[in-house]
Amino acid sequence: MSSHVSPYPIGTPGQPWREAEVSEWSRQQSIQRSYADDVLTVVEQLAKRFDHIEYGRLAIDPARYPLHALRSPDWNDTLPTLLVTGGVHGYETSGVLGALRFLDEAAEAYDGRANLLVAPCVSPWSYERIQRWNHAAVDPNRSFCDNSPSQEAAALWALVQPLRARIVMHIDLHETTDTDETEFRPALAARDGKPFEPGEIPDGFYLVDDTERPQPAFQNAVIQSVAAVTHIAEADAQGELIGSPIVAPGVIRYPLRELALCAGMTEAPYRTTTEVYPDSPRTDPETCIRAQVAAVTAAIDFALTHG
Repeated sequence: MSSHVSPYPIGTPGQPWREAEVSEWSRQQSIQRSYADDVLTVVEQLAKRFDHIEYGRLAIDPARYPLHALRSPDWNDTLPTLLVTGGVHGYETSGVLGALRFLDEAAEAYDGRANLLVAPCVSPWSYERIQRWNHAAVDPNRSFCDNSPSQEAAALWALVQPLRARIVMHIDLHETTDTDETEFRPALAARDGKPFEPGEIPDGFYLVDDTERPQPAFQNAVIQSVAAVTHIAEADAQGELIGSPIVAPGVIRYPLRELALCAGMTEAPYRTTTEVYPDSPRTDPETCIRAQVAAVTAAIDFALTHG
């Protein structure tokens, strides 16, 4: 892959963005797909089979961007609670569609066995613009904390906090794309006034475990399930994936709570972030969605067996 060497077209190299640069960046983001068509219409149908929760609306356009979650219709406080999130980064399509597909095709198998809470598209403004950041050039997936700078993260945080200590499994559905290297990481460097250092995008599926509370058997169970659907990313020449050492086939670790990542927002003993690679010549959009569903079901099955 060729590295991005030209200066990012917004801002001055070496100087962090101020309000003017953020506003310029936001104005340049155009709507490329419909949250209403792709997500809200599906949520409306699923609401006939699951309890529906509107847990907020984005202030930038409340009518266009309501925030929705679905949960088990037979919620029972004596059962384990499991959390599935998608679309924290709106451009990571299979995370959104995978969460919806899981609800449609697989979730009812857990009726009476677990409480499921699914937020399929955490960042709808970003989903429509195929963007990583929200409208204020803030990454929601570095914002799951008190006094969050991201309205998307703050709304989900408020929804989940009453259940935080009871959640036994949280799987957060993501993708790693070629545009991470050609657009989003260069934009991040420009926003923060830092030099852009090219990296390498892994070809295949991988997981992000928690550095502070690793669960290798749980991660392996998810990897084994997904391997039946799509290929697992292999280490680069440095024994790493996206700059982090591989700790097991297809698994790296981040300090989830320290980085204010979505997967670190609860006390769940089992938690992971999926990373699908949709740009691989060895896969296609449908396979990416099925990989996400396989990851969710494997994560739930492990948690219910070992919780």
